[in-house]
Amino acid sequence: MTAYDDAVQRYFAAWNATTAEELEKAVAAAFTENATYTDPLADVRGHEGLAAAITGAHQQFPGFEFQLNGAPDGHHDIVRFSWDLVSTADGSVPAAGSDVITLAEDGRIASVSGFLDRVPGA
Repeated sequence: MTAYDDAVQRYFAAWNATTAEELEKAVAAAFTENATYTDPLADVRGHEGLAAAITGAHQQFPGFEFQLNGAPDGHHDIVRFSWDLVSTADGSVPAAGSDVITLAEDGRIASVSGFLDRVPGA
């Protein structure tokens, strides 16, 4: 497994955490303390901001999980990948996107720039 794959796996572990304790641990493992996350719907910084954004996504889409779509691609400290938001009940995919992450020296994520490729109702 490459450092890129490892970072992306930890990213999805955070986004798919189901309890507050699991989320706190997964965010700390995946992101630096001052990491930023920016997409069309959110612009947050730090572990608390990230946890709040993730919790909000779970509240908006209960019973869904984020899944990697394809393989991560990276160079230097930059990684890009695509994802689907998948219903655990019926496999429907109401949303999809692509993210570009920048890795810190310790392999954790320092920044995320997210793009929504498909959203419900669009």
